[in-house]
Amino acid sequence: MLHAAAASPLRLVSISSRFNVFPFPLPSNLRLLIPILYHHHEPLFSVKSYFSVPDNATLDSFDHLLQQCSTARQCKQVHNQILIGGAYQSEFLAARIVSIYARFGLVFYAQKLFDTSPFEHTSNLLLWNSILRANVSHGYIETALKIYVKMRKQGIFGDAFTFPLVIRACAFLGSSYVGKNIHNHVLQTGNQNCVHVVNELLGMYAKLGKMDVARHLFDKMCERNKISWNMMISGFALNYDCDGAFEMLERMELEGLEPDDVTWTSLLSSHARCGRNQEALKLFDSMRMGGIRVSAEALAVMLSVCADLVAFNKGKAIHVYVVKCGFERYLFVKNALICLYGKHGNVNDARNVFLEMENKNIVSWNGLITSYAEAGLCDEASALLSQLERSGNSSAMRPNVISWSAVIGAFASQGREEESLDLFRKMQLANIMANSVTISSVLSECAELVALNLGREIHGHVVRGLMSKNILVANGLVNMYTKCGCLKEGHSVFEKIEVKDTISWNSMITGYGMNGHGEKALTTFHEMIEAGFQPDGVTFIAVLSACSHAGLVAKGRKFFNMMIRDFGIKPQMEHYACIIDLLGRAGILQEAIDIIKGMPMEPNVCVWGALLNSCQMHKNTEVAEQIASQILSPDLNETGGYMLLSNIYSASGRWEDSARVRISARTKGLKKIPGHSWIEVKKKVYMFSAGSTMQLGLEEVYCVLDELALQMESENHTFDDSFVEEDGEEEKLALWAQ
Repeated sequence: MLHAAAASPLRLVSISSRFNVFPFPLPSNLRLLIPILYHHHEPLFSVKSYFSVPDNATLDSFDHLLQQCSTARQCKQVHNQILIGGAYQSEFLAARIVSIYARFGLVFYAQKLFDTSPFEHTSNLLLWNSILRANVSHGYIETALKIYVKMRKQGIFGDAFTFPLVIRACAFLGSSYVGKNIHNHVLQTGNQNCVHVVNELLGMYAKLGKMDVARHLFDKMCERNKISWNMMISGFALNYDCDGAFEMLERMELEGLEPDDVTWTSLLSSHARCGRNQEALKLFDSMRMGGIRVSAEALAVMLSVCADLVAFNKGKAIHVYVVKCGFERYLFVKNALICLYGKHGNVNDARNVFLEMENKNIVSWNGLITSYAEAGLCDEASALLSQLERSGNSSAMRPNVISWSAVIGAFASQGREEESLDLFRKMQLANIMANSVTISSVLSECAELVALNLGREIHGHVVRGLMSKNILVANGLVNMYTKCGCLKEGHSVFEKIEVKDTISWNSMITGYGMNGHGEKALTTFHEMIEAGFQPDGVTFIAVLSACSHAGLVAKGRKFFNMMIRDFGIKPQMEHYACIIDLLGRAGILQEAIDIIKGMPMEPNVCVWGALLNSCQMHKNTEVAEQIASQILSPDLNETGGYMLLSNIYSASGRWEDSARVRISARTKGLKKIPGHSWIEVKKKVYMFSAGSTMQLGLEEVYCVLDELALQMESENHTFDDSFVEEDGEEEKLALWAQ
């Protein structure tokens, strides 16, 4: 039974005014309970009740009323009646009100009640535990830990209900130091043998990545329950140790405990997180055959596995099972289905699942936006992003960094860099903090557009956002600076990367190579080897390209052979294109032809284009004619080869052959893609296209170009214009084409 303390009318007025809670008529469902509050046919809420002491039956009745509340408004109304009825001094009722407020998400009201409670209440652990639970359950981790510190300072020590809450807060905080201190408090208060306290410690150490400590603690447990075993298995899953999880499962079975659906879900999750998807599929089949109940969480894990694997049919079968067994009501299962269909390119099915959902969250929207983005449907993804912006009536349902990053990346991958950058600016205006993925995408676009000023602006954003140490961002900065020709700044960022990866080295080698610093590129390659890194195929593409641009023929041959002999890397089409380009630029055309003939795969347009470009450079019509049949092959419907061959013929005065090649291209419906160049002026990127209509200000550009041409002539500089098609040349081609 509950015991009421003496009431003080002055204290009553004080507390009531501090809460600013006003009396409201009680709703019908609570009004039915009012007769309980009458004693001897005299209503409790009379003037006399302000000065009387509520008895235990009254306190029980108020407790019952609180538990019957179905809305936050009802809770406030009952709270007001408790204040009027003089029952506010009950520690039990105060703790109950805190819990009910927390249940409706009114943590502010719960905290206010706790802070204004009489001093004598604060010696009651029940009230402390209630406010701790309210804060932890709603994610106010630091507040919860501050309350625990305040509790300790007042000489109140936690019990078996306090410590699970505080330990959970430490796990969310991710602080080993605080976690160890709480563990010491558990030992000091003699709660080390309480199974649910130790279970929380197991979960905390797992989240802190200290599975060795968790295992030692587990082995020392006097008593274990199924939750203890599941905590360990899920801990191994969280730390990407599926072997440890499986070993724990076997040990659990040896001790006579039957794994439940939580155990199996954790085991499936561990294999999925480790990328052992095929094993996860086998485990799921074993689970089904063993008659083990399949949980919604297990189905969501398996749908993600099928999304990552080429197992679309298996995923569709699981979808059928989801519908058959009524798992469609689980939001996270429907979200997993959207991702399954999206990753396999079935955007229509993904959209259908999305439209079927009665309730959606931001994960649902992001799943469909990402599905369109990964399918290259930029405009559809952008339209969906705009729709989400318009429909978002709360912060939880507005586009977040994942939404924006998916669409920005989609436009970037489709070569629509300017639109991608515009979206990034809109994202900044929406006060969305970019993450490493967004920054990396935008830096890649800056590199492609040679938008150096914008790239530097992004670098400043990176420094302010404390993302400089993120390897993805740092590699993006190296790539951006080197492609913009700022090798010094690129190298500076490269040197500041504390833990480099292969991409870091490849970016720096590529940067030196494309800017004509072949020797520096090779020096960086040797530094990479000395640092213990294993070069990959991309590394050798960068090295061979650097040799090609710098004319380092002998070294290029050496690295091509080294790649095969010393590192066991089988040359791909890109490597052959690089070595052909290297030899062709040096005029060693016959050796280039011999390498092409010895290729283990059929040469593609890149290989033939590299050789043909060399023929153009050295005005070698003979070799160009030898490979003309390959260039004009029906399988190689690329405009570049036709244009190169046509230009070689026209440079030799063979107008008829040049016209024939162009007619052939036109017959196949091929059109020459106009060349583009960009320049950034006052933070705006201007694009120039060959054959485009005159834009504002371009007349001045051409005037400057004429002046530069005159200055070049005065200084005896010449440029190769033998392949520039002038009006007269076009007229000759037109005559032959008739």
